Amino acid sequence: MATLVVGGAVANKYLNGGEAWVRLSWIRGFQRLGCRVVFLEQIEPAACVDEKGAPAPFERSATRAYFDRVMEDFGLAGSASLVLGDGDATSGLSYADVLDLAGEAALLVNISGNVHDPEVTRRVRKRVYVDLDPGFTQIWHVSGNPGARLEGHDMYFTVGENIGTGHSTIPTGGLDWRPCPPPVVLEDWPVATSTARSFTTVGAWRGAFGPLEHDGRTYGLKVHEFRKVIELPRRATGANFEIALDIHPGDAADRDALLANGWLLTDPRAAVPGPLEFRRYVQASGAEFSVAQGVYVDTDSGWFSDRTVRYLASGKPALVQDTGFSRNYPVGDGLVPFSNLDEAVEGAHRIVADYERHAVAARALAEERFDSDRVLARFLEQTLD
Repeated sequence: MATLVVGGAVANKYLNGGEAWVRLSWIRGFQRLGCRVVFLEQIEPAACVDEKGAPAPFERSATRAYFDRVMEDFGLAGSASLVLGDGDATSGLSYADVLDLAGEAALLVNISGNVHDPEVTRRVRKRVYVDLDPGFTQIWHVSGNPGARLEGHDMYFTVGENIGTGHSTIPTGGLDWRPCPPPVVLEDWPVATSTARSFTTVGAWRGAFGPLEHDGRTYGLKVHEFRKVIELPRRATGANFEIALDIHPGDAADRDALLANGWLLTDPRAAVPGPLEFRRYVQASGAEFSVAQGVYVDTDSGWFSDRTVRYLASGKPALVQDTGFSRNYPVGDGLVPFSNLDEAVEGAHRIVADYERHAVAARALAEERFDSDRVLARFLEQTLD
């Protein structure tokens, strides 16, 4: 039984239930395959906050409490550690235990490069980087921005499945990027039947990163893509559109425009603060509608959303902006791509008109292409010596 260290952000994504599921799916998927999994997260003092978002000591921070709660809810309390800085303090496994387990590990599966402590990384037999933000990661790397933390890894995987194929304009930076779709543990996401025709999604209006520049071109954010389809609720009759939206008060004009065009908005910190609430929100929906970050779209990256995978697994059709994923997955039934407002309107009408067929196709696609048993078995075949 291989021992794996999975590195990733949960406390650093405080009150973001969808982000927690990304890491949980890798952990639980590996466990299903018989691996012993240790989850490790590094957090800096500046990221430790209280319930109101004010700075707080690590020991009394809401971020630490959130980490502890998620680990407890998913039976990981004895196999996880939140490490402050480079081992200054921990929650869960002690730093000494982390180092011992790293020495036993066949792999560090480092999601977005969260784990960078050299005392940990040098002990692991092989270090594998998993990229969730194609375009940002690679462009930062080639521009000399250390934020991607790509150095020191032996292999590189990405959910931008077109990178390096000739279809995407994202630079490889001389690295061999291997495609890896987002895994979902199907038993965690059973089919949830619904008669609702509500299209929902969860997201941040601007996201964590600013606009990206490369080779004289500026790539926009999700906000810029949403503005292109802001009229959708008024034009797609017979459906409701809701976003659990993190939007800054400074974007009040955009918020007013969304409401004026018929979008329903809810506070994600109330609706989806943890993974259990996130699952309830998705499974109570009728379908997903979402746009993507501009860089994912404009570079034909092939990026596919882990959130969309959970909608599909739940038997919820997905109407989502094409990032080039239509090159890689069957589309039209269950998964409906769009590239402009007219296509989004037509796709919404198609899903509503034949909802049951699209719902069945959504789950079938999740089983065929995103089942963690298949995705992570292939991953281990490529990474384990």
